[in-house]
Amino acid sequence: MTKLSIGLDRAGRISLSAQIYGSIRDTIESGQLAAGARLPSWSDLAAQLGVSRGTVRAAYERLIDEQFAIGLGAAGTRVTARPSPATTGWSPEAPPLPDLFYDFNAAPLAFQMGVPSQDAFPFKLWSRIQARAARRAAAAPVGYPDPRGEPDLRQEIAAYLGVSRGLRCSPSQVFVTVGFSGALNLAIRALRVEGRQAWMEDPGFPLTRTALELAGMTVAGVPVDADGLDIDAGTRIAPKAVLAVVTPGQQAPLGMTMSLARRISLLGWARQHEAWIVEDDYLGELQLKGRAAPALASLDQDGRVLHIGTFSKTISPALRLGFLVVPPAMARHFGDVAACLAPAPAASVQHAVTEFMHDGHYLRHLRRMKRLYAARQEALVHCLKEQASESLRVQGAAGMTVVAALSQSVSDVEIALRARAFGLAPVPLSPWYTGDPGQQGLLLGVTNLSEKTLPANCHRLLELARGRY
Repeated sequence: MTKLSIGLDRAGRISLSAQIYGSIRDTIESGQLAAGARLPSWSDLAAQLGVSRGTVRAAYERLIDEQFAIGLGAAGTRVTARPSPATTGWSPEAPPLPDLFYDFNAAPLAFQMGVPSQDAFPFKLWSRIQARAARRAAAAPVGYPDPRGEPDLRQEIAAYLGVSRGLRCSPSQVFVTVGFSGALNLAIRALRVEGRQAWMEDPGFPLTRTALELAGMTVAGVPVDADGLDIDAGTRIAPKAVLAVVTPGQQAPLGMTMSLARRISLLGWARQHEAWIVEDDYLGELQLKGRAAPALASLDQDGRVLHIGTFSKTISPALRLGFLVVPPAMARHFGDVAACLAPAPAASVQHAVTEFMHDGHYLRHLRRMKRLYAARQEALVHCLKEQASESLRVQGAAGMTVVAALSQSVSDVEIALRARAFGLAPVPLSPWYTGDPGQQGLLLGVTNLSEKTLPANCHRLLELARGRY
């Protein structure tokens, strides 16, 4: 019989039986008590510790309930055989997809891409709206929320798309999702295209390529030109593709708008091959020069286009809020899939965005941001051209970024990594290509630039391109 050494704190807040249980459990988990070892009887341990038999009994019963021990009647209470706990290392320095996301929950840096302005967002207004939304969600009836999203928000999104993107749809076609990734996952699962071939623009968003590959799809990079995706090239490269993911409004990352002829050709390809098109409207209405072209889905007559948008670049990526618009005939099926696999996020954030849109704040905010981003983009282009260098050349403005070409003799990935030490976050262009990169370059976000620090930051970037840091 095993002799136990148990210390009790009789003046403590933890009951004596819980202290006995915890001490024996820790001894078992540490390996000091081997499997099969017999524990003292209730009476013996009670006498040893100066407690009642009932106190020891309660501790033993808990050990038995949690499978640390087994009661064998006259054979006593014995330690059960347990597998050794797994010892796995955990490193907080290893974020998911480190090539895309260098630091989570950090304030945006100069040249960082894909985030809205930190200094121009109406935080006071948004804080009041969020507080009201949280109270409304807390006072809501206790029941299962609609997995498709809050009806009021779906109504606001449908109305917004009709005005800003020329996309006429009913709220029943709109699904609120956990950002872009949630919308893309819902589309893949509901269309049942896992394991098939997919077209993707080359260059194109690396996260989209990774998501398609995780779904077991074979991703074919299809080149783009001044008119957008080259459909003839796609047909040659992957003739059996059943899905095409495109950014027709403003191609990511090069910025061209898909021409009407290419849009009609792409829709014809989908109809002829019974394929699907996922339209990633990643910048939505944030066209900095002129009006944004209507959504590709607005031309769809055959129910082949699924439209994805988010509030990440217009409000905040921290919302993790996006939406998916599906053809009317597929709304019921997508609702079933959403209920089982991809329900909408928490109601409070949906209520906040609903009020922000309904009261007109959203459209006013977009108008202000377009003016601000256009001015910052112009200032960045001017600054880079003023410090002109063969090592870093402005190739053009694309959405809310400036594309800068580098010499083929340098690595854009290496330059982007070295820039972090100076508080700069340019995005390397080469990882956006499926195969060999067409060029080395940097994508420079304009949303969080400061007039005071812009000349110095441009100078540091040029020095990095020249290899002087």
